[in-house]
Amino acid sequence: MTSSIKFQRVCFPILIMLGSIFFISCSGRQTSHKTFQPERYVKSDTGLLFDGKSLQGWEITNFGPQGPVYVSGDKIILGMGDGCTGITRKGDFPVMDYEVTLEAMYTEGNDFFCGMTFPVGKDPCSLIVGGWGGSTVGLSCIDGKDASENSTTTLMKFEKNHWYSISLSVSETEIVAMIDSAKVITFPTANHKLSIRPEVELSRPFGIASWKTIAAIRNIRVKRIER
Repeated sequence: MTSSIKFQRVCFPILIMLGSIFFISCSGRQTSHKTFQPERYVKSDTGLLFDGKSLQGWEITNFGPQGPVYVSGDKIILGMGDGCTGITRKGDFPVMDYEVTLEAMYTEGNDFFCGMTFPVGKDPCSLIVGGWGGSTVGLSCIDGKDASENSTTTLMKFEKNHWYSISLSVSETEIVAMIDSAKVITFPTANHKLSIRPEVELSRPFGIASWKTIAAIRNIRVKRIER
């Protein structure tokens, strides 16, 4: 009986000590284990036409009397020229069932600060924003008539140093343009002849220009319209 008590007195502390060591060891392994974090993937914006840093994918349109064109901050600056100043997209561009969106503003001048030349199937056309003295919006040309004298002509007031959101959609049946939240053009294209003025011929197939006006362009995107 005495031997049994002595054995318990000796072994019991040893078991407690071994149990503590095992617990600390296991706890250490648990706290050092890193929680699995799944990788995060950032989906690229394949419709972005301007990276906000360079003119990659564009060329400065050689109008002749154009002003300087350069990137400043996250925007493209179209400088004051003696006529058109602009950029033209290099490579392929959709000709039907697409939508273009961008932001534009002007800082000096009194004529169009966004002249967007675009394809409608095999024919070219231009959306003019702020033309003919700074207030005309319309398509050039429809049945040979400019944006100032056809059925799409709209007059709007534009403020300096203010960004305007512009969208243009082209389908087989119509051309639709919006400025901010206002739909300014809904034009059925059937039975009409579309064309452009000679001054923006170098903007084909897709280009953006200003006329004797300092303009800024940013956030240029294009996407396909699902039918």
